Amino acid sequence: MALRVKGLTKFYGSQKAIENINFTIQRGEIVGFLGPNGAGKSTTMKIITGYLPPTSGTVELGEWNIFEHPLEVRKRIGYLPENNPLYLDMYVREFLYFIARLFRLSSTFAHKRINEVIEQVGLGPEQHKKIGMLSKGYRQRVGLAQAIIHDPDLLILDEPTSGLDPNQVIEIRKLIEQLGKEKTVLFSSHILSEVEAISQRVIIINKGTLLADEPIHQLYHLTGENEKLILEVDTIGLSKENLEEIEGVIEVQVLQPTCFAITVSDIASSRKTISNYVTQQGFMVLTLQKEEKNLEDIFRKLTQKTE
Repeated sequence: MALRVKGLTKFYGSQKAIENINFTIQRGEIVGFLGPNGAGKSTTMKIITGYLPPTSGTVELGEWNIFEHPLEVRKRIGYLPENNPLYLDMYVREFLYFIARLFRLSSTFAHKRINEVIEQVGLGPEQHKKIGMLSKGYRQRVGLAQAIIHDPDLLILDEPTSGLDPNQVIEIRKLIEQLGKEKTVLFSSHILSEVEAISQRVIIINKGTLLADEPIHQLYHLTGENEKLILEVDTIGLSKENLEEIEGVIEVQVLQPTCFAITVSDIASSRKTISNYVTQQGFMVLTLQKEEKNLEDIFRKLTQKTE
């Protein structure tokens, strides 16, 4: 089911939490939801799940409007909140059965689903313990298990790998990728490499305002910066000043005596021009490729622009 968020706005008195947030996520799509602390991510997620009412705007899941048909939408949503509230005195299987019955799964099917999700999230060794006895990482797995116990169409995951060790992070990442093949997934994380690894696109908000909604590979142009080519030659002697005189070159930074970061106005035309110039000067081009920016670089630049 597609998730459609339209004009979502939330004010607490005169204080703006989010304003005019719009985006659509299709079934089978995994979207990272990013923003600095206090940007409005959790508020947006709570409104989508029906936990908070908006000041204005609407949310639709498939054919259902969450404010007109709240129960129909909620039973199709799996939600893992950031603080992961759990009943610590309950046993793992007991808690999952309780959640399954809340979603009106039959007793027989509930036990079947419990076995499936325990296997999926790697809770097997801890399934007969009280939740209060579990480590933070395993409690997080219980939270993820309860979010998927009813096989929802939409998964809202707020910091799903919080408290997990690196091996556990990889396991949960694989699970999210697997779930995302058939479901609509919106998840937030401060681990940007994780978002970059599993998201088809990202939504970035800051101070309650939408900054970007793009496939990751198309985000670079939003920073307003010119692109760079990384040039490496075979020997010392190439002049920074001569490189700066090449048509289309804006700036040259010396990274090493034989390696340069060249800011250009157009990647396609400058690549050939620079290569020809360097060869004519008697140097061998070892590398001449576009500088790749990671999501962390883009995120920092976009959010700092709005400070």
